[in-house]
Formats: sequence, C-alpha cells, structure tokens
Amino acid sequence: MRSRDPTVKMTSFPWRSDATSVSQVPANFVLPEDKRPNLSDVSCLSIPIIDMKEMIDDPDRNPSPLLVEAIARACEDYGFFQIVNHGVPEELCQRMLKTVTKFFELSTEEKNKFFSDDVNKEVRFFSRYLKVENDEKVSMWSEVLYHHWHPQEDFTPPLPKNPPEYREVIAEYAKEIGALVTRLLSLISQGLGLEKDCLKRRMGETPTRRLQANYYPPCPEPELTLGLAPHTDFNALTIVNQSDGVTGLQVNKDGKWVAVDPIPNSFVVNIGDQIQVLSNDKYKSNLHRAVTNKHRRVSLAMFYGPGKDTEIGPIENFIDEEHPRVYRNYRYAEFMEEYHRQVGLRKRLKEAFRFDN
Repeated sequence: MRSRDPTVKMTSFPWRSDATSVSQVPANFVLPEDKRPNLSDVSCLSIPIIDMKEMIDDPDRNPSPLLVEAIARACEDYGFFQIVNHGVPEELCQRMLKTVTKFFELSTEEKNKFFSDDVNKEVRFFSRYLKVENDEKVSMWSEVLYHHWHPQEDFTPPLPKNPPEYREVIAEYAKEIGALVTRLLSLISQGLGLEKDCLKRRMGETPTRRLQANYYPPCPEPELTLGLAPHTDFNALTIVNQSDGVTGLQVNKDGKWVAVDPIPNSFVVNIGDQIQVLSNDKYKSNLHRAVTNKHRRVSLAMFYGPGKDTEIGPIENFIDEEHPRVYRNYRYAEFMEEYHRQVGLRKRLKEAFRFDN
C-alpha cells in the first residue's frame, strides 16, 4: 500500500528533467481501483477517417454530398473523427509539436515561471487532478500548458520566450488552424442542414480560442493512473495534433473505450458541448480520456468556442413535437462558471443546463 504525501505540490513532478528515471508511480498519482483504466478492455472499433482533399484542391467549390454526409455521420455516431489532406503543411505540424516538446523539456524551475492555479491567467502551466473519496486529489500523469490563440491578431507577447522559436511557430500555426476551423464549421453546419456559416455566426463576434498542450511522460505502471480523466470538451470544436506512433487518446463509444491511433499528418477533430447543445443532442460531445504508456507522448489541442457573452441554446430547426427542447438558453460565461465549479470531478457540464436535470 503506497501512502499519499499531502505535502507534495502539483508542480513536484516525479519525471522532472533533472530526475533519474521513475521506477514506480508515486502514491499521489495512483487512482483508487474503481477509477483506474482497464487497459485490456478496449473496443476493436476505430473512429472515422475523413479525407478533405477536395476542399484543398478547390477551396471555393461546394463540398460534395459524400464529404458532408461523412462528417455528419461521424458527429452523430462518435462526436470524433480524424482528418487527412487537411491543408495544414505537414512540416509546420511537426515543427509545432517539436517546439511544444522543447518547452516541456525545460527545467521545472523554468516552466514554473508560468505555474498558476488562477484560471483567468493568460498563460498557465499546471497539472490536472481528479477528486476521489473524501475530496482527496489524485494527480494526473501529465503536464499542461494553456493560453489564448488567434489567427490574425498578435497574441504572443505573454507567451514563453523559451524555447526561442515558440512565439513565431505558434503564430504561424494559429493562422493555419483558424482557416481549418472555418472549413470544418462550414461542413458541420451543412451536415446539420444549416447555412454553411451558421455555427460560426452562433459563436458570436468574439469567439474564445484556447490552446492546450499536454505532455504525458513515460509511465512505469500505466494501469494505475491516467494522463487525463474522462471528460467532454466544454467548447464548440477541438482540433488535436498528436505525436506519431504513440497511442493514448481514447473515446467512449456505447460504454466501451475506443483507442484513437495516430495517423501521420492527420488531426483528430471532436465536437464540444456547445455544438451538442446547439444541435439539441443531434451531434454528440463524447467522453474521452488520455491513458499513459511507457513512451512519451505530446498532444496539442486547439479549442474554439463562443464568446463569453454569447447566448447558447438549441437552434429552432431541431425542435419539434418529436424532439422537444433539451436545454435552456444560457450565456457562455455561465457555462464556464459551471466548468470551474466542477474542477477535479468527472464533469457533467451540459447536463446542468438540461430541463430534465
């Protein structure tokens, strides 16, 4: 039995760059048995893979019905899909991951310059945790860097200066992801039978954009801990760039966990809570988690969501006698308040705004 040390700080990572290799998971990272991942019980299913080449070859053309249908089915069945031939240069995607990895390879002292528990900080370095029995906090086997991004405006002044190329690379990457977000929201809107700019307009004039870089160090006992606990994304759309050759992301499908094996030069795309609400549950914001393994893994999630004062609620097109309104309307700032209330818990965010709650 490993006893937990209540004095261990969230930033005292056992895998810090100046430490020797870790031979076992410290007690503060060991989950109770009922919260541990059952790594042998994984579904043989896989999330859909969608080729977007037609949109890159001729950006001004209307998408084919086959592409729109593929996106719609993935959003209904999984809430997740992988895209290939997405238009973002492969060299830039790899350079972005390498640059983020360099940040996590810095000394603990250097990274801790950005450490904060304040959720309103422009730039945060932190570690997540899960609350278990008696409100005890179990640390997740990961580190997180979190900050704003924007496709046109200069958002880089508060960002890390080390590694030296970080600001330049993320600014270039954000521009490309901004264009990809627009293409995807258009396809998702059309899959719902809406005008192609409908979902983007629903985000308001000042949408929120957040970057979350996740570092999952090699773990000697992956069956005892998690890199990221099960959750749904609270935003509208997430685009994830992840390390090649290392599996970790898993999506829940009908009560079974489905491994999202990384495909070279691809992005994982998933629907967030706001699109599930807007579609009145037609599209799914699904539970997902990150398991650990004995290899290092890095992922970079680009979040896109409504502005804080934007009102969100089911679109009238999806409400009728057979499909009554599932959610009440709310300001996105209200949703975020609920998110912060549930920190450390297995989040049930959109459920708090259901009429049958």
